[in-house]
Amino acid sequence: MSDVPAEFEELVERVQGPVFTPGSSGYDDERSGFQTAFRHRPAVIVGATGPEDVSAAVKFAAAGGLPVAVQATGHGLSAAAQGEGVLISTARMTDVRIDPRNRTVRVEAGVRWEQVIEEAATHGLAPLNGSAPHVGAVAYTLGGGVGVLGRQFGYTADHVRSIDVVTADGALRHVTADSDPDLFWALRGGRDNFGIVTSLEVALVPLSRIYGGGLYFDADLVPEALATYLRWTTTVPEELTSSISLMRYPDLPPIPAPLKGRYTAHIRVAYTGDAESGRQLVEPLRAIGPRLIDSIDEMPYTASGTIYNDPAFPHAYYGNNVMLGEAGSSVAEAVLDLAGPTAAAPCIVDVRHLGGAFSRPPAVPSAIGSREGEYILRVLTPLAICDVDTARPVHERLYEAVRPWTVGRNLNFIYADEATPDQTGLVYSPEDLRRLSEIKAVHDPANLFRFNHNIAPAAKA
Repeated sequence: MSDVPAEFEELVERVQGPVFTPGSSGYDDERSGFQTAFRHRPAVIVGATGPEDVSAAVKFAAAGGLPVAVQATGHGLSAAAQGEGVLISTARMTDVRIDPRNRTVRVEAGVRWEQVIEEAATHGLAPLNGSAPHVGAVAYTLGGGVGVLGRQFGYTADHVRSIDVVTADGALRHVTADSDPDLFWALRGGRDNFGIVTSLEVALVPLSRIYGGGLYFDADLVPEALATYLRWTTTVPEELTSSISLMRYPDLPPIPAPLKGRYTAHIRVAYTGDAESGRQLVEPLRAIGPRLIDSIDEMPYTASGTIYNDPAFPHAYYGNNVMLGEAGSSVAEAVLDLAGPTAAAPCIVDVRHLGGAFSRPPAVPSAIGSREGEYILRVLTPLAICDVDTARPVHERLYEAVRPWTVGRNLNFIYADEATPDQTGLVYSPEDLRRLSEIKAVHDPANLFRFNHNIAPAAKA
């Protein structure tokens, strides 16, 4: 490439995929992802086409002492490279291989869950994906993975069978619980601190339909909807996974007419039992009052993305989360008082019900912490209508108010600008953080992989 500086010509020769530098054609498109408020601006980007490209890029970076970042879809951006380092884009690595006999799927690093959902469905199987099918499967899973069926099946990371990863020495390693139990433990929950995962194998579940959808309540019913929902979650079986969101919808053409400009409570439900049992379980929620929209019904699992209807277009947002041991009336009052419709910054509040299989240790231990958490309380502010300096104190006041019930934080829901060492330290127990730091010192002693929710390598004795 004629527009690549001489210092990166060797890198161009080593990789099959394209190489971009600031000012070159395609550089801005390659570095852009789902999160538009915070974007990488590295010295060079490698558009990897496979594990060999990833290995070559890491070796080049290591030889020059350059830090490395990785990005597939850009949903999980946590620390942006600014003017330095190598960004490895894995978006071109999109191979999906279903093994129907063993009920597993091998996904490359750029695969989105929507690809897996469709291909698994042809075999009567389903992945343990999250609420947004357009999210990348690998980063989501390595961060734990809070799926729409998680109360029944647990974190998606609990179902990983093997991982292919390029470590800081450029070596491509096939990692399992037997071949390298420490690294296998650390990758599932520690994300990209230990290398760049090029593919992973994860279990699927035999499922083709669910009873699910959403209930939307208008502003006057929001307090009752939130209080009823939190009480209701203490009564439901593990086969039912749910959440509630509070937000004001913009008055824009894509928004359904009943929601435009309204502050609403949106209760989301996914139940794997039969439809009649599902209707009985949901009845206390329908009894709250009239719904603006009621979409809960029998559906094929391929339609599970409609339960949340998460926006699929790139946008700017700021936010964080806490995990709560319980969520009673005091939590509900704090949410409405501090992050409700009269808050100084517009807040999207999301409360996800955990417990069930989320709380149980998996057969193969992982670094995922705070399993005692019964709920995730997440707050987002769209930065198109508010700035971070205005939003931050509003969020912090709510998190301070719920501190008595806080047991940790969820890694995947700590967003850019909040991914500080202090925040990362709240994700893990002190013992697990110490172990992660020691494993980091083995596989990445120079902290090459540091544009992330960073875990510093343990100091040498």
